[in-house]
Amino acid sequence: MKISFKMPAIAALFLSAMAFHLPAMAQSVGPQQTSVHEGQTAPRGWTYEWGKTDFSKASVDFSEIFSGGPPKDGIPSVDRPKFEAINKADWLNDRSPVISLEINGEARAYPLAILTRHEIVNDRIGDVPIAVTFCPLCNAAIVFDRRHEGRELEFGTTGKLRNSDLVMYDRQTESWWQQFTGKAIVGTLLGAELKRLPSRLESFALFRERHPNGRVLERPFSRAGLYGTNPYEAMTACGGPFSMMGPCRKISRR
Repeated sequence: MKISFKMPAIAALFLSAMAFHLPAMAQSVGPQQTSVHEGQTAPRGWTYEWGKTDFSKASVDFSEIFSGGPPKDGIPSVDRPKFEAINKADWLNDRSPVISLEINGEARAYPLAILTRHEIVNDRIGDVPIAVTFCPLCNAAIVFDRRHEGRELEFGTTGKLRNSDLVMYDRQTESWWQQFTGKAIVGTLLGAELKRLPSRLESFALFRERHPNGRVLERPFSRAGLYGTNPYEAMTACGGPFSMMGPCRKISRR
């Protein structure tokens, strides 16, 4: 079965998310984010699950962070990615969207069909450790250099959302990071910012045309249908990004 996300639907989700969130996001992750929100008490569930996270250091109000449903690493990152030649990726079709990038002449494609289920790929191209990230709820596809001040970090999912955007964490300090900005918003590395790397969100056909010798991320699991459906499709019926106020709002602080 060949996998194809509907590009118009993705574009519509992106525009809807940005229309609701860009003003709020710009305000909430702007210059004031360098200040520390002192005197906050983290929910008991957080401190139980996140024993290493320093919740005394935060640049956002904890009331802005909600559970998306899954627990810590409930959405598993891909930490040992394997790749295949373009002609082997016959489960994709021309319209299948991929995140693509090229570093030192080596080009790789990461299908959204996989990223929708895993959200983060910890990879390495040459000597550059990278994190390929995708938030299915706001359609933010961003690639980061995983190094901070000479230290290599590995990222996972917290299961939390802020402004309908993925909140990541690094497994070295368990600081929490806003995927949309690449900034640490809670924990030891508060205020740190990851370097963004140039990437594209494009069709598989365009990637193949530009990089006929490129490599494609293999499906981590071979179970039929796992990477052929979008588990977030029903959320588009809410009329706005997930976790906003409204009749479809189903969120929890814990």
